[in-house]
Amino acid sequence: MRPAFRTCRTGFAGTLAAFLFLAACAGASDSIDDPILVSAAASLTDAFVAMEGAFETSHPGVDVVLNFGGSSMLREQILAGAPADVFASANEANMALIADADIVAGEPVSFATNLLAVAVPAGNPGGVSGLGDFADEELLIGLCAQGVPCGDFGREVLRSAGVTPSVDTEEPNVRALLTKVEAGELDAGLVYVTDVASTNGTVEGIDIPEEENVIARYPIAALADAPNPDGAAAFVAFVLSDDGRAVLAEYGFGAP
Repeated sequence: MRPAFRTCRTGFAGTLAAFLFLAACAGASDSIDDPILVSAAASLTDAFVAMEGAFETSHPGVDVVLNFGGSSMLREQILAGAPADVFASANEANMALIADADIVAGEPVSFATNLLAVAVPAGNPGGVSGLGDFADEELLIGLCAQGVPCGDFGREVLRSAGVTPSVDTEEPNVRALLTKVEAGELDAGLVYVTDVASTNGTVEGIDIPEEENVIARYPIAALADAPNPDGAAAFVAFVLSDDGRAVLAEYGFGAP
């Protein structure tokens, strides 16, 4: 049976205590010194690069190896047997498929939330004002591919707004879509608010009305066949800790 997702808000103390206990045990084991392989959603890139540095500072000699991509692509890699210690997904659906395959050690824990925004190049040359413009065939419009969280969330947002998009490109992950918007190859795309913030002004964001937006919930889990189970437990514990949550907040992620 699929394990239920826990959040850091509900039952967080007990879940975190369990991970911290595992991490403490890991401190007495040589295996934490092995590389910790973390597969994480592309939208977590900046936050998890910062998390990597903070974790390695607090664990001298430990190397965190980050593998970023669309959550659906990472899921398929893991299901195909690619080595990974930790999986952090941009939605619960991809984590559930991993859990259904009995690959998760324990229960996935929701550790962050995010929202979508309309992304346009600096200066908004296409004159985009909101979701309605995604139906304009004269504009160059991009979405993430179906099956990728940002693609599924984006289509859900457009359905809520009653918009049938005229899509010119479907990208494999949110950072690929963001790059095309930033380069001016697209007039607009749907990305996360954290991605817009990461560009320092080279991409502008247009807010989506709350009643049409979706909340993306990010779960994380150590994997049952992790090459470095002690390291996996320690890294997950760090993400769920106050220090980890502070890093996520710095990069614009909401609490779970």
